[in-house]
Amino acid sequence: MKLQQFRYLCEVANQKFNLSKAAQKLHTSQPAISKQIQLLEEELGVLIFVRNGKRLTQITPPGQIIIQIAKKILQETENLKKAAQDYAHETDGTLTIATTHTQARYALPPIIKRFTALHPKVRLILRQGSPTQISALVTSGEADIAIATEAIEHFQELIMLPCYQWNRCIVTPPGHALLKEKELTLEAISRYPIITYDFAFTGRSKINQAFENKKLVPNVVLTAIDSDVIKTYVELGLGIGILAKMAFDPKRDDQLRAIDADHLFEPSTTRIGISRNSYLQSFVFDFIEMFAPHLDKTSVQEKLKNSRT
Repeated sequence: MKLQQFRYLCEVANQKFNLSKAAQKLHTSQPAISKQIQLLEEELGVLIFVRNGKRLTQITPPGQIIIQIAKKILQETENLKKAAQDYAHETDGTLTIATTHTQARYALPPIIKRFTALHPKVRLILRQGSPTQISALVTSGEADIAIATEAIEHFQELIMLPCYQWNRCIVTPPGHALLKEKELTLEAISRYPIITYDFAFTGRSKINQAFENKKLVPNVVLTAIDSDVIKTYVELGLGIGILAKMAFDPKRDDQLRAIDADHLFEPSTTRIGISRNSYLQSFVFDFIEMFAPHLDKTSVQEKLKNSRT
């Protein structure tokens, strides 16, 4: 058995049996992948995949177990490398953070500035996507941590570390009728076209739930994954925006006005997700604590330990 065979095996499963995509991702050829999987099956004495001609169509019952073990072996191999690097080059390395646009644009800049000052030799990589996408990056080992609000809690392979709660505001052009309301209500908001986040992003479920509880149907005319895009179209007069409060800056957004909406929506919780089986280098603990001061190294290590028992 070879680690290379395990990598081929797991990537084929990740790519839903598409050998062409797996070969491209692994910088090899389809015949090479097919050959190595066949050799592994012969050595183990069981079929890992069901075949229809030359096509792989599904994973066999023993294949499910084998792939699960192979993923753990590859994860532990990566952990060995990180552990060695941590002791040999404590101040060097790469930290890959998978996160959403709102976190990358508004929550992370001051943290990253502090982190790079403390760890100037650590290379930082930010990868943006939906909460589902960024969680998958961590479970696959392509990112060290995920930072998001929605969907991240649905990944059982991740440990969830609650960081902070936040809420929303309504953004409008200057002089909008909503600015004259004595008390902002969902009924008043629902009278206007709404621009807000895409369903998979940034607390959208809390927004939907608030309207459903009042038996109201909001007139959502445009959704986006980017807070700045939402503000742009509000400026153009296409509607009012429902926005994460952290994404509004009165000085920078001087062509808009914000109305606090804490009383209308349940707060959302931003979380850090880390793999249950990952080895975290010392500078990763520093980053986590900078982002959420209550998550010091000892508490995070305890959560990792408990998740493995």
